[in-house]
Amino acid sequence: MDFLADVESCIPSLRRYARALLHHAADADDLVQDCLERAIGRRHLWLGGETVRPWLFRIMRNIHANRARRLHGGPAFEPIEATEAEPADAEAQTAGVALREMGTALARLPDEQRQVVLMVALSGMSYRDCAAALDLPIGTVMSRLARGRERLRRALEGEVVHRREPQLRRVK
Repeated sequence: MDFLADVESCIPSLRRYARALLHHAADADDLVQDCLERAIGRRHLWLGGETVRPWLFRIMRNIHANRARRLHGGPAFEPIEATEAEPADAEAQTAGVALREMGTALARLPDEQRQVVLMVALSGMSYRDCAAALDLPIGTVMSRLARGRERLRRALEGEVVHRREPQLRRVK
């Protein structure tokens, strides 16, 4: 497959992943555009393979991580969205609450589990492609996905899920 055609076929899944990471459509589209610009501009760095998809996801993840590092400590920007004049029906309210709960549960996952869950569950990546994008062994991807799904299930069922802090001990 042609490089540009392969890149173009990955755009919808890149957009879904970017929107899941940023929770804001315009910022997500900017992230996708920056990712595509970097990939096409540095096409000569791609080593080839079956598909360019894991390489694109790695580029996107790195751009996102660099931006997050730069903005860390700065003010949080909140989008101003127009509210609807008509009240929502009961089904829409229930669906909205469920989506909000899922978003909250995803946000509480450790970063490494959230990345794997979003890539595999939301973007539909294979374990192998996800492992290549994150530069991890497939077994690590599978264990992080299993732990992330379990934490999500427990959080959505109402259990209190705490992040475990590493236990330090004194060694003489």
